[in-house]
Amino acid sequence: MTGAPAVPAAYLALREDAQRVLEGWTAPDAGQERLRVELLAHCAEHPDALLKQGPPAHLTASALVLNRSLDKVLLTLHAKAGLWLQFGGHFEPGDESVLAAATREAREESGIVDLELHPELAHLDRHALRASGFGRCSEHLDLRYVGVTDDEAGYAVSEESLDVAWWPVDALPEASRNAIAPLAEAARRLLASSLLR
Repeated sequence: MTGAPAVPAAYLALREDAQRVLEGWTAPDAGQERLRVELLAHCAEHPDALLKQGPPAHLTASALVLNRSLDKVLLTLHAKAGLWLQFGGHFEPGDESVLAAATREAREESGIVDLELHPELAHLDRHALRASGFGRCSEHLDLRYVGVTDDEAGYAVSEESLDVAWWPVDALPEASRNAIAPLAEAARRLLASSLLR
């Protein structure tokens, strides 16, 4: 597009990594496959697909943290959204990969500095941003990973959060249950299958 600003090389490399991740991922059901195809098409259409300053709909990376018995999730009360959600956010130029971005976000927002994520993608989501305070962002196309930590892990509340707390998987906060439950199910399925390998 003539006159469009050049996309920084770091974000072009991240877009290529996102495309590799999506192309190599086997979606568990038809809905996730549809999202996988949509996200790939979005990346193909928008060189700046991972830039916060890019198109109003852009890719993000996030992570759901579970305890070792896989019956609780560690969530953040997101300051802008006003909802209990998984950790995550926008890509930064220092991120070496989609997984690295999700790991950075999870560590920053949970305060668990040694948190490691499972290397495989767990879930995809596409959601409109209804709360104020997101600027020109109108939609997030989220690549979601999963991590595991001890119930006693020393977590902390970041500047982007109002609170951080453990929630039982079978008693998630009502306002965000529909958003978190499918991710928690996908995360537990991925982790359980990994343990069987």
